[in-house]
Amino acid sequence: MDANRSAEEALSMVRSGNRVFIHSVAAAPQTLIKALTARAPELRDVEIIHLHTEGTAPYVAPEYEESFRVNALFVGANVRKAIQEGRGDFIPVFLSEVPALFRKKLLPIDVALVQVSPPDRHGFCSLGVSVDASLAAVQSAKHVIAQVNFRMPRTHGDGLIHVRDFDAMVMVDEALPEHHPARLTETELAIGRYCAELVEDRATIQMGIGAIPDAVLASLDNHKELGVHTEMFSDGLITLVEKGVVTNSCKRVHPGKIVSGFVMGSQRLYNFVDDNPQVALLDIEYVNDTSVIRRNPKVTAINSAIEVDLTGQVCADSIGTLEYSGVGGQMDFIRGASLSEGGKPIIALPSVTSKGESRITPYLKTGAGVVTTRANVHYVVTEYGVAHLYGKNLRQRAKELINIAHPHHREALEAEARKRFGKFSS
Repeated sequence: MDANRSAEEALSMVRSGNRVFIHSVAAAPQTLIKALTARAPELRDVEIIHLHTEGTAPYVAPEYEESFRVNALFVGANVRKAIQEGRGDFIPVFLSEVPALFRKKLLPIDVALVQVSPPDRHGFCSLGVSVDASLAAVQSAKHVIAQVNFRMPRTHGDGLIHVRDFDAMVMVDEALPEHHPARLTETELAIGRYCAELVEDRATIQMGIGAIPDAVLASLDNHKELGVHTEMFSDGLITLVEKGVVTNSCKRVHPGKIVSGFVMGSQRLYNFVDDNPQVALLDIEYVNDTSVIRRNPKVTAINSAIEVDLTGQVCADSIGTLEYSGVGGQMDFIRGASLSEGGKPIIALPSVTSKGESRITPYLKTGAGVVTTRANVHYVVTEYGVAHLYGKNLRQRAKELINIAHPHHREALEAEARKRFGKFSS
């Protein structure tokens, strides 16, 4: 291992035709990314693979098309245009199965670029805010280049990597990208309240980042003894921990601990997870394993969608044929919650888009991806209430979903339901 090399020296080990992995979410190592992109004139056909990453992704610029091609396991905003324009690719895969792609050499990695905390006195660095599938990438890559950041939190769990496992280390002192909670709208608050009514005391919850998860968390103040087993969490959870609402005392898997794969939020969140034994960031192959999830009691999984058709099919990764995000861990947790004793899988979304179009639709858009099948959907929530679909036939499902659609769209949806199902009454 070469310690304290410059980014330019470290990135010299990348060769044309290599597959390069980039650390996930807030841990994306920007100094290494910039140094890699700077080598564009001398590199050809380098495949860059990653999940969602925060910050810039300069390698997807059109002028670098011959040098780099992104192969995304999740489509974030920084690579979305390139993929939609055909200058990059998307792999649909459950988040729980991404580590196996690396470990089984289905996608062998030549070089992994990661960002870690400084080594402790025993020589161990931490993958910090993102363990997820990045641990598997480190373990299976031929070469690993570490951006050692003095501001990276040192987290407990699976993400400890010894310095001898790095081929090069580049020292930096950079702030991590932050995501600050947005001001919640009345629509989001209403969705949050309806979801919170479905959450029972002593439940184990899973939710992601964004306005609706924040609204749900803000509505859980009066709940008792909640646990957390989730692929990721953000700032909204901290208040519930401080108030004693989240205790993790009733969980069967890692009782007493918040279990997650990665975190994304403000500096307050990064301070919270730093050297916090309450938080265990673990390999996503384990965190999102349905057989692990289901062992916890009353698993309540709250996930979002782009649109839901009248039979309950959920599109969460594309707008028609245009890839927008990814499969992620939605199905991992929807299925895990449905198999948990007292579990509740929930899809939550506003009733309309920003343009006023209904998100409850007669049919999914042409080319839209079905992330969660209708057989797996139990609850759908909008600001107009809760549709309980489990055990209901297609005609009954349509009625439930129309009842929570925006009032301006219900008549048109009813007309489509009659065409499809014949006799139909709202």
